[in-house]
Amino acid sequence: MLLELQIRDFAIIDRLHLRLEGGFNVLTGETGAGKSIIIDALGTLRGEKADVTFVRAGCSRARIEGVFSLDDSAPVLPLLQEYGLYDEDDGQVILAREISAESGRSVARINGRAVSTSVLREVGGRLIDIHGQHEGLSLFNPRTHLDMLDRFGELLPLREQVAELVGHLRRTRDDLAELRRSESRRKERLEELRFLVEDVAAAKLRPGEEEDLLRERSVVQNAARITGLANDAYAALYEGRDGGRAAFLPVLESMAQIAGALDELSRLDPRVAHLSVQANDLHYQAEDLAASLRSYRLSLDFEGDRIDQIEDRLTVLRDLQRKYGGDVAQLIHRADRAEAEIERLANSSEHITALEKQVAAQLGELARVALSLSHQRRVVGDQLAQLIEGAMGDLAMPTIRFSVRMDRAEEKSGVPVPGVAPVAFDKTGIDRVEFMISPNPGEPLKPLARIASGGESARLLLALKSTLSRVDEVPTLIFDEIDVGVGGRAGQVVGQKLWAITTNHQVICITHLPQVAAFADAHYHISKEFSSDRTRTTVRLLGDEQRVDELAAMLDGTPSEHSRANAREIINRAAGAKLQQRAPHLAL
Repeated sequence: MLLELQIRDFAIIDRLHLRLEGGFNVLTGETGAGKSIIIDALGTLRGEKADVTFVRAGCSRARIEGVFSLDDSAPVLPLLQEYGLYDEDDGQVILAREISAESGRSVARINGRAVSTSVLREVGGRLIDIHGQHEGLSLFNPRTHLDMLDRFGELLPLREQVAELVGHLRRTRDDLAELRRSESRRKERLEELRFLVEDVAAAKLRPGEEEDLLRERSVVQNAARITGLANDAYAALYEGRDGGRAAFLPVLESMAQIAGALDELSRLDPRVAHLSVQANDLHYQAEDLAASLRSYRLSLDFEGDRIDQIEDRLTVLRDLQRKYGGDVAQLIHRADRAEAEIERLANSSEHITALEKQVAAQLGELARVALSLSHQRRVVGDQLAQLIEGAMGDLAMPTIRFSVRMDRAEEKSGVPVPGVAPVAFDKTGIDRVEFMISPNPGEPLKPLARIASGGESARLLLALKSTLSRVDEVPTLIFDEIDVGVGGRAGQVVGQKLWAITTNHQVICITHLPQVAAFADAHYHISKEFSSDRTRTTVRLLGDEQRVDELAAMLDGTPSEHSRANAREIINRAAGAKLQQRAPHLAL
């Protein structure tokens, strides 16, 4: 829920800090005091378009910040975790947005990290839902009606089965289409693949062969130099060398003499014992080096035509690479895949038949599950219509008729339905759903978005919200003057229904009806003050007697003993209705 809201330099608000409760929060005040500005600020906070005119005159920037508490099952958690924006130890998420007066641009942050407006909108839309007299966009958008119906009827698990079946069917159809496309040039493709396989097989390629040949070629090209260097090193170790003026002893003989001398010296002076050990180690290492050089010399056997053999082999490899592309390892891999494709193409007719049977079977299974989902939607749609009509009767619109219309579209490649042509489908099933309404007796049902007037929209929105609230995943619902056009007699019902939504949600409501405000769990008064030629909006939480005065003012303009008595009666009546509605839950 929304715990705190801070607004700074936004429109006529210089500084506002609002602490909210978890139940039914009501905001009241005179027209123009700034109630709708708070709604604009909340809309900006959840990612709606930021307007530079929102920045308070004379200020450099506007800032809005909201602190939300989350529990472990909050639907927004996976999204926050996906973006790396949630600290599990904190249990809160902070949304913030700043608007610059100079550039007109805004900066959005979630838990202190800068995010794009689209991410803010995605997260904010799962935390706050704003509804006004003319803003019930989600409820009056036919694209959302199917989701509402399925959530209300708890049909989402069955819909997920349909989506999974649709995914399988589409993949099989894609494979079948690709196979049919391949069939049109099957002979040509088979010939290409067989050439590749035969060329690679004839060349007897092996992984790493090209690298080995290049290394060997470098050795063979430097054969004389390699042999000379090996002989020189071996001679220096074993045979000694003529330095020009005198013959030098072989290294091994010299090292033996040095080691012997140091052995004798260490017996005479133990302080040089470590030098004796060092000399003996060097002598042994020189012997090992000489043995290794001897083996290396014996392995040097350069064939006269080996360089030609290497060049011929490299030519074969490069011809294949130019012809088919890729290195040796890739050629080997492509040849292996080509063999598998040859087998598939050679038996393509059998594969096509098998996939056609698979498509038919998958369509049959999809039809079974989708028709079951469709049947349950019809049952749930009738139940929802009855509940909505009942709620509208409570709201002084007893003649209204509400219906959930379901239809389907024909499609040649669609799902087979007994007795009719195949119907189109997608991951949601085979139904197109739209809410229909007839506000007056004798009028036909028409689409909700086109028939409802302003006052009807407000009450219908409330009826829908109160009915669907248990399946609405957005935790904080904001109603901005949703009671416009509602008379006093229906006001208490409006208040009771708004308060009832708090069973599953936090509700924030701006209202001009005292009958609605009487149901508040927390009542805030918004007022406008003038100081130093500036206008400021302030908000204060009302106590019990202050609530009586506020409702009396809403009833009669200027509180009087009579209006205060009426206000107390309205508050007591609301308290009784809340207690009566809560009683069944307390009994449990």
